[in-house]
Amino acid sequence: MIGTTRRFNARTNTIDWTRKPSQGSKAPPGGDVKDSIIYRIHPEKEAGKLIFQIGTSNPDLAVQAARLVAADVAGIDVNAGCPKPFSTHDGMGAALLKTPDKLCAILEALVANITPEFEIGISVKIRILETAELTEALVRRLVATGITGLTVHCRTTPMRPRERAIRGQLRMIANICHEAGVACVMNGDVESRDSALPLMEEFGVDGAMIATQAEKNSSCFQSESDGGLLPWTEITKQYIRYALQVENKFGNTKFMLTQIIPGKAPVYREISACKSYTRVCEMLGYDDLMETAREVDLSLDIDPDNAGKNKNNNKVNATALAAGGQMGKSRIATSSTKKNLSGRAVQIPAEAQAPEATAAPA
Repeated sequence: MIGTTRRFNARTNTIDWTRKPSQGSKAPPGGDVKDSIIYRIHPEKEAGKLIFQIGTSNPDLAVQAARLVAADVAGIDVNAGCPKPFSTHDGMGAALLKTPDKLCAILEALVANITPEFEIGISVKIRILETAELTEALVRRLVATGITGLTVHCRTTPMRPRERAIRGQLRMIANICHEAGVACVMNGDVESRDSALPLMEEFGVDGAMIATQAEKNSSCFQSESDGGLLPWTEITKQYIRYALQVENKFGNTKFMLTQIIPGKAPVYREISACKSYTRVCEMLGYDDLMETAREVDLSLDIDPDNAGKNKNNNKVNATALAAGGQMGKSRIATSSTKKNLSGRAVQIPAEAQAPEATAAPA
């Protein structure tokens, strides 16, 4: 984030933090290298809801980065739980659990410099340690830094998602947090709102974080009484609508589609091979989104007509039908005129919007 420039994007109604690519990007003939979008938020949809989590191993740099976004978010969270090498090799993420002095210094710096100026809370996400005694000692130090929230992933650093979460230390952690006036959120093997609420009551925590399941199906935040989990076909189309509305980077959108669409679905392999929004909408039979998809592809400098089209259109349509797509001939716009997306007919009716992706409240 450090070194980015904040600007309002009138085309997508988003706030973008951008900077020039550091390497590997070539300018088009007679043009300049396009700025890379490092971070983007949608103020209308995310105001008052979005917590910005940073990976950091330096108090001064943490403050510098947080200051860039603090006015636009509802809080700053420090990631002290990610076990991936790209994070831990530089002393960030779960590596901070082994350097509690540094972690506390980062939190204290953020509390001292960000909270008074921007009036937002600072929080931290950790993992449990090898013993309850070690976890207790760490949590007591963390809640004394002035943070307002602590999320605990109920796994140790070496544990992988396939291993069941360990909740034996959770009530102890919650009690320490509450003694200090700090909110405590649990994480690990929480798959829906209806599964979260009884766990919150059982362990005395203030909230539950849903992670993996939220990538697969964002309606997991909706209770059974409100309709429960929606079909992946419905979630897929809503997600693509949102992605088109904000001109989301196609590579990111395709990754998310491979999380949402079940691997055994006939269309999964076809989507994995797609190289444009136009092709995705064609494969899924979203005729009503084809014109918008083509416009977004052109805006993102993606060639919608050179996307490895399947020569067998019957096979394409059959696959789309198996995926829950709509049959029909593709209608592709011939105009490359760029418009504000509010005029691209990609708005989602209120009754069809996906549930908000938030932690289950106390």
